[in-house]
Amino acid sequence: MHRIVVLLIASCLLCTSAWAHPAPLRVAVVGLVHGHVDGFFQHNLHRTDIEIVGVTDPSRALFDRYAKQFSLAPTLYYATLDELIAKTHPQAVLAYTSTYDHRAVVETCASHGVHVMMEKPLAVSYADALAIAEAAKRGKIHVLVNYETTWYSSNHAVYNLNERRAFGGIRKIVVHDGHRGPKEIGVQPEFLFWLTDPKLNGAGALFDFGCYGADLSTWLMNGERPESVIAVTNTIKPDVYPKVDDEAVVVLKYPKSVTIIQASWNWPFDRKDMEVYGDNGYAVTVGRDGLRIRLQGEKEVTRSFATGESPIQVPYDDPLTELRAVILDNARPDGLTSLETNLIVTEILDAARTSAASGRTISLPLKR
Repeated sequence: MHRIVVLLIASCLLCTSAWAHPAPLRVAVVGLVHGHVDGFFQHNLHRTDIEIVGVTDPSRALFDRYAKQFSLAPTLYYATLDELIAKTHPQAVLAYTSTYDHRAVVETCASHGVHVMMEKPLAVSYADALAIAEAAKRGKIHVLVNYETTWYSSNHAVYNLNERRAFGGIRKIVVHDGHRGPKEIGVQPEFLFWLTDPKLNGAGALFDFGCYGADLSTWLMNGERPESVIAVTNTIKPDVYPKVDDEAVVVLKYPKSVTIIQASWNWPFDRKDMEVYGDNGYAVTVGRDGLRIRLQGEKEVTRSFATGESPIQVPYDDPLTELRAVILDNARPDGLTSLETNLIVTEILDAARTSAASGRTISLPLKR
């Protein structure tokens, strides 16, 4: 009897240990030309809930540069995605390619049943976005899109206020996103190369920063597609960005509201903030954690989530935590990262590009 009790206790301890220290999610890094990969390596190399099983990029020299910077093992490198998947069997890939290459990455991963999280936006065209969705459906994989603003407490606080109808109905959303320009802030050469190529990026500031506003608007409007899109773009610095726009304003018309998206490579400072106006009040986000709120009959209130309780619920407070929960725990993708939302985002961006080029208002939905 004593032996049986000991075995039972040992078994329980093992179960508890496995629960406390779950097996890491096996991930691979696909592409090194998106500058955000630097931040990924900087902040996630020593996490215990993920395991980086491989890295692929056509440029071995680029891998060697990151390997030296972050002490990556040379054995992590694979010349192609197919070889990487065949030899390392990742559960998910993190795509740091150009936006143009997202479709090829998803189609390859879908054929192997490997999930994908990519940096924003989803695709360079609505046609590519639909192809991504079809591949994901065939391969029964999740495709998530990572935006920096998804993890802002201020944005989630606004969303929660809207869910409680604190503003009444939303009447206007204004989103500002941008910085001085990719060259001006000194992004990596390989990043600058494709950001300023209309084929590889889809446009300039319009796609690079316009996607944030389209994502936030679609989320706050509960997945509603706008009726129409009109956009104006400009190239204020043609000597720096001769092939793409560096300034964009996009107006989304909904039946009872309007969204104005301001995307720029010309602002004097980095900026990611949003204003939401309703029948009964407004909220203005101030960066990642700040919020100004005024509701009917009240004075304006300023709040900060920098040190207090965050309105973001686990596992939706971190991109890799969400990815892990979606793949391993059948969690539903957050509205900001979901494929459904980002199909509409890409449709908006495609329409905006057409509107800016033609001077016309583009009605949605676009033809498939």
